[in-house]
Amino acid sequence: MNGPDVSLVVLSWNTKDLTLACLAALRAETPRYSREVIVIDNGSHDGSADAVAEVPDVRLIRNADNRGYAGGNNQGAELAEGRLVCLLNSDTEVRPGAIDHLVEFLDGHPEYGAVAPKLLNVDGTIQTACMRFPGLLVALCYDSIWGKFWPGKWVDDRYYMRDFDHEHSRDVDQPPGACFMMRRREYLDMGGLDAKLYLFFNDVDLCRRLWKGDRRIRYLAAAEVVHHGGASTQKFHGFVITWFRNRIAYYRKHYGPLAVPYLHLILRMRALEEWFKAGSRCADPEARRAERAEIRRYVREILAP
Repeated sequence: MNGPDVSLVVLSWNTKDLTLACLAALRAETPRYSREVIVIDNGSHDGSADAVAEVPDVRLIRNADNRGYAGGNNQGAELAEGRLVCLLNSDTEVRPGAIDHLVEFLDGHPEYGAVAPKLLNVDGTIQTACMRFPGLLVALCYDSIWGKFWPGKWVDDRYYMRDFDHEHSRDVDQPPGACFMMRRREYLDMGGLDAKLYLFFNDVDLCRRLWKGDRRIRYLAAAEVVHHGGASTQKFHGFVITWFRNRIAYYRKHYGPLAVPYLHLILRMRALEEWFKAGSRCADPEARRAERAEIRRYVREILAP
């Protein structure tokens, strides 16, 4: 017996209500292509797994601990039986026909390695979330004073694709990872998401590996998915530290070992900037000392071997 056309892998970590809304949106439509839904619960402690267990036609995998974004999605892809795999964040709600559009595109375009939909905010406005690959100048200009003035602002604008309105379909470097479809065999042959990039930059790395292998990626505006955004990462203790560490690991992988001291220098520059900002933010000397101590702690933990 053949498997389904597409396996939807929903990674859930302490997002019970959003996960249930995600599954409800999938169940509300009548798809043209057969599908299975796999929920990987990454050790939630908010009752998510028990709630998902009550939803019909869902394969639930309960992990005892949090395997991260990369590990959890890879686990789901390995268990999947569909010829296509779609990584779908738990804080999404697909609009009718969105998944079918993605399936049709990959079936009709074998030269493409992946496809992703248009993401919408809850109010229906577009999330302009496609980006170009981050280069060495991006690391310098990102979220710092260097990116606020020319030519740093040009680097920042180009990275965020502010020249693209996201209203029409086109090839992109890295589309939003909240809903991302590939052929399952190709995903597995590539090793899926890099587990060393535990939470961040793993989708960027996967897209980069696809492009290096001459596999194009399509942003498909006709497919629409509502994305609440950041529901799990906002609850994750150590968000900033993990983000910086995964960022350094990504740059090491794609730009070589010399990128590491370069990123460390940029981190120290950023910390120095925040150090001075603390002086203006905190009128109370004790609060100022506490904030600056927190900045030092972050830097120590990020740079720790």
